[in-house]
Amino acid sequence: MSGPTPEFSALNLSATLLQALAAQELTHATEIQALAVPAVLNKRDIIASAATGSGKTLAFLLPIVQQLIAQPSPNTGCRALIMVPTRELAEQISNNLKALAKYTRTTFTLLTGGADFKFQASLLRKNPEIIIATPGRLSDHLRNNTTDLTDLEFWVLDEADRMLDMGFTEDIDRVAQALTDKHQTLMFSATLRHQQVARVAQHLLRDPERLELEHHNQVAAEVHHQFVLSDDVKFKQKALDKIIGSGEFKKVIVFTNTKSEANRLRGVLEYYGHQAGCLHGDMTQDQRREILLAFRRHKFTVLIATDVAARGLDIEKLDAVIHFDMARTPKDYVHRAGRTGRAGKPGTSIALIAPHEWNNKARAENVVGDGFEKRTLPGLTAKYKGPDKVKSSGRASGKKRDDKKSSDSKTTAKVKPKKRARDQANKGRPKRFGPAPKKESVSEGEARLGDGFSPFKKK
Repeated sequence: MSGPTPEFSALNLSATLLQALAAQELTHATEIQALAVPAVLNKRDIIASAATGSGKTLAFLLPIVQQLIAQPSPNTGCRALIMVPTRELAEQISNNLKALAKYTRTTFTLLTGGADFKFQASLLRKNPEIIIATPGRLSDHLRNNTTDLTDLEFWVLDEADRMLDMGFTEDIDRVAQALTDKHQTLMFSATLRHQQVARVAQHLLRDPERLELEHHNQVAAEVHHQFVLSDDVKFKQKALDKIIGSGEFKKVIVFTNTKSEANRLRGVLEYYGHQAGCLHGDMTQDQRREILLAFRRHKFTVLIATDVAARGLDIEKLDAVIHFDMARTPKDYVHRAGRTGRAGKPGTSIALIAPHEWNNKARAENVVGDGFEKRTLPGLTAKYKGPDKVKSSGRASGKKRDDKKSSDSKTTAKVKPKKRARDQANKGRPKRFGPAPKKESVSEGEARLGDGFSPFKKK
C-alpha cells in the first residue's frame, strides 16, 4: 500500500469503536490494519506478516469486536479465541482489548499458566465472548472439559512462528480438533517463510488472503538508529549513565544478552542514582507482572531486560531502546528496536558498540536498510575509533594472511626458554637430567693399566 493510510472512520467500524480509538488518540489505521480489517470483515481467513510495532494487535481485535457487537449470537459459548506464545503477550492483548471494548458489552477472560486453574474455570462458566490464552493452559482446560469451543467464530494465532518454535504444535492440533468448520482463522507471524508456519497454514486455513508487507522484517520508519563507540564494559556503563542522565528520554528499555549481566547492570545504574527494574526468564509470572506494571506506572524510568521481553512486549510511550550488549543477530535487533517507535510515534534505538560487536552492527544495518548515526557523548570519548578498513558490506576488513611468510617465521623463530622459579633457585648447581649413569664394569687388569695415563691402583 502506497500513500497515506485511511482513517479508522473509513473502515466500516461502529461509533463505539471509533470513540474508544479516539480516546487513545488513534485516528489513522496502519498499513497492516488497513489491509486486515476489511479482509476479516469480508469473512476471509488471513495469514499476515508485518513489521514489529505496526499495529498488528488492533489488526485482528478491531474486526473481531466489530463483528461481535454488530451480530449478537443467540449461543452462549466462546465466540473468539486468541492464542499467543507467552503470558506477557497475553496480558498485553488483554489490556489492548480492555481499552478497545471500553464502550461495549464485550466480555473476555485470560487463560495463562501460573494462575489458579479453578478460578479460571469459574470465569469460563460465565461464558466470556473472547478468550485470550497460552497454548499449554488452554490445553489443560480442554482436557478437563472446562471450556467449550463449538460456537467459535474467530481463531487467532498470534506469533504463530514463535509458538511452533516453542513446541506447541500438539496444543494447536488439539484446539483444531475441538473446532467446527464455521470459524475464521487469522494467523500472524513474524515471517511467512517459516517452514512449519506454511505447513500449519495449509492445514488450518481455507483459501486465505495473504498479507505480507514489503518490509515485514523492518523496524518502523519512525525509529532513529544510533550507535556509540565503546572500549569495554566499564566504558559502556559510563555511556549508559550519560544517556539516561541527559533527561532526553523519559522511559527506556536497556537490553543485555545474559541474565547475569542484567542483574549486575541494575546494581550499576542504582549506584549512579538511576531507578531501574530488571526483567528476565528466571522470574516468576507474578514477579514479571509486578515489574512491568511498575514500569508502566513510571515507578522507575529504566527497564533492563534480556530477549525474553524483546518480542510481543508493548510499552506505551517508550522513548528509546538501548542495546548495552549488541544483539547477536539482525532478527534480534529488529525485535528489540521494534519496542519503540510504535503506532506512528517516534523512537530511538542506541547500540553501544565495542570492537568485537562492530560486525553485528553492520549486519543489523544491512537488514534495517539505513546506516546508523554515530552519537557522541559530552565529556566521554572512546579510544576505539572503529575498524581501520571496512568492506562494502560495512563489516570490518581483516588483514590478509601470508601463509608462506607465516610458515617461514615459524621455522626460523627462536624458541625462548621458559623462566621458572626453580631454575633461579638451582642457579650455580650442577644440572642433572634424570638418574646418574651407571659406571661400566671393568676387569682387574684394565683397572690397573687403564689407558696408560692413569695412576696404578692398589690391590
